[in-house]
This record gives sequence, C-alpha cells and structure tokens, in this order.
Amino acid sequence: TLGLPNDYDANYVTAIYTGMRDLAARFNVSIVGGETTTNPERLLINIALIGSVPRGQQVLRSGAFAGDALFVTGELGGSLEGRHLEFQPRLAEAIWLREHFEIHSMIDLSDGLAGDLKHLLKTGGIGAELLESSVPISRAAKARFREGKSSKPALLAALTDGEDFELLFTVASKDAVPMLDGFRGAFPDVKLSCVGRITSTPGLGISSSNGTRDLVAEGYSHFSNN
Repeated sequence: TLGLPNDYDANYVTAIYTGMRDLAARFNVSIVGGETTTNPERLLINIALIGSVPRGQQVLRSGAFAGDALFVTGELGGSLEGRHLEFQPRLAEAIWLREHFEIHSMIDLSDGLAGDLKHLLKTGGIGAELLESSVPISRAAKARFREGKSSKPALLAALTDGEDFELLFTVASKDAVPMLDGFRGAFPDVKLSCVGRITSTPGLGISSSNGTRDLVAEGYSHFSNN
C-alpha cells in the first residue's frame, strides 16, 4: 500500500519502485497487487511479504535441547543509527546452515536478543544462559551510549534493541566447532558468535566474571507505554 501526500514528487515515487524492483530481483521476490491512496501528512508504505519452505526442510523456533550451543550472526544493538533500514537479510546464511548441519531451532532477532531468545524456550523444561563477554555488541550501540544519544549501556542495547534482523539459533554442542569453522569459510564477512547454551533449568541467565545472574532485561515491546 502506498499513501502519498498531495505534494508528492513523482520522481521520488519512481525511485522507490526502482529500489523495490531491484531488491525483489536480488531475492527472487515478485511484487504483486497493492493499493495507492492519499495520506495528507506524509509518505506511507506498507508491505506484506509471504514465502514458502519445502516440506520437511523448515527450521522452527521450537526444537532446542538442553546442552545445545547458542549462536548469533552479526553484531547487535544500535540499529537506530540506520542499520534497521539497510540490513542484509541472512537468507543465504540460513539456507547454508540448514543444508550443512542439523539446526535444532532458529529465529531472527527483530525484538532484541533478550526478548526473542525466550521464543526458543517456550517448548518448556529448558532455559538459557548467555555469556556476557561473548555478546557481539555493535560499534553503533557503543557510540550511541558514549555520545549520549541513548541512556542504554552498550550491553543492554545489544540485549534489548529491536530490528537487528540477525539469526539466533541452536545446534548440538558436538557440531558447534565444525559449524563455526565451516561458516567462517563460507561467509568470511559475517561474524558468528557462540553467545551461550541451552540449559535444563527453566529461566534466562547471563554469566560474567562476577557469577551468573537472572536476565531481567526485556526485548522491544510493541505495546509498551514507554
């Protein structure tokens, strides 16, 4: 759906569709349908994306086992510096992981590591422990806090900022090292970090040199009053 203000620039609208066309071609997506209308205040674009997975080849959020290693691609936090509009979907990486290893569970980080990790634990009877020093914090998150643009310390931003769009997944501990080595060979420009493990005790904790504490931080809440 495209909502245009009365004083819209036709060339700008053409540029939007040119960009959409180029992105669609890159990821083998067809642009179909839609509605064009007026929106007095500003430009409004709404896009719904539908895809499919071959039967039996899907990786679900459920499926994590106690003892699994917990991995995340890329770096986290500080997406408001522009990355939320310029991210690269990890489609190739996700397909490679599924084709080469038995990935037990997977989700993309749209609402923050602390929030989305809980979706992998909803099968019940399991928890997770993060290693604080292994959480890959982006330079943007560090800079935002250092420059006073955000009240969140960089680690908290990496745990709770939304729209990172990185992959969070679990594999058996025996596959962790060969998977990490193979991934680095296939995607040398994409960081991959083991950030913790799945535990047999329900709950979410984070460990550091000072011991392990409960992780009370929440991910992005769509209906928060804050």
